[in-house]
Amino acid sequence: MEFRHLGRSGLLVSEISYGNWITHGSQVEEEAAQACVREALDLGITTFDTADVYAGTRAEEVLGRALKGERRAGLEIFTKVYWPTGPGRNDRGLSRKHVMESIDGSLRRLQTDYVDLYQAHRFDYSTPLEETMVAFADIVHAGKAHYIGVSEWTADQIRQAHTLATELRIPLVSSQPQYSMLWRVIEAQVVPTSEELGLGQIVWSPMAQGVLTGKYLPGQPPPAGSRATDEANSHFIQKWLADDVLTRVQQLKPIAAQADLTLAQLAVAWVLQNPNVSSAIVGATRPEQLRDTVKASGVKLGADLLKAIDDVLEPVIERDPSQTQSPAQRP
Repeated sequence: MEFRHLGRSGLLVSEISYGNWITHGSQVEEEAAQACVREALDLGITTFDTADVYAGTRAEEVLGRALKGERRAGLEIFTKVYWPTGPGRNDRGLSRKHVMESIDGSLRRLQTDYVDLYQAHRFDYSTPLEETMVAFADIVHAGKAHYIGVSEWTADQIRQAHTLATELRIPLVSSQPQYSMLWRVIEAQVVPTSEELGLGQIVWSPMAQGVLTGKYLPGQPPPAGSRATDEANSHFIQKWLADDVLTRVQQLKPIAAQADLTLAQLAVAWVLQNPNVSSAIVGATRPEQLRDTVKASGVKLGADLLKAIDDVLEPVIERDPSQTQSPAQRP
């Protein structure tokens, strides 16, 4: 496992981080979740990403139990706040009330005194940005989080937040966007702005919800038990299940073979070629999936190979920066 700085901060994170978005507390039983976390640790992954909303707060609880007994200073634990975690009108968004209550809930569930990175899971148009950033500053100054980040914020929103973070003297160091060979919407605006301001990308869905592993075949139904059959989260993958997309993904197999990689390894290695990417988040329902994926760490892809990937996928790549967006009002 290789490590990178999170933006221009001094914090080192594993190139591949373990995320439990739709696995812990929902898709897999706790014993399997514990086995995956143990495998991640054994493989050298030290960075773990979760959120209060995952599995209705259960994902944080499972991760907390799985990491219990580990040397805390040897881990980087990330979580997020924004989406609803309760029935009340204030159980959502980035108001001071919700942010301050949410960090305490997350720390309790994760069984830790602090998180290394606390992230705004979306931009909240219903709350003044100053209110949110002051709440984050108080959390950092209280020692409950070391760094602050955002997720799926536009370049302009990142710039506004960075100005306030500088005034408040707190380290805004990261952006967590969707990014893959197929979804490149951050390249035009978010990445250049982040490079200028010193933020690193912690990218989610580098395998495009599993489509870039090649397991979904054109003209055939999704495999039983795959993400496309998970009703709660299948909407994320629907845009990639068109036969044209799936056919082109199959055409990547000889390119991956040329690099002596599986399709999954190629997908993760591809996002890591971007120097603004600090870490790629992967999940797993079985330990052997992680054993395959981590082999992407440290891989260098040549210019000819990168061009070959673009030649295959170009007609189905999404590049529109307006696709980075948050709900117009709190969910």
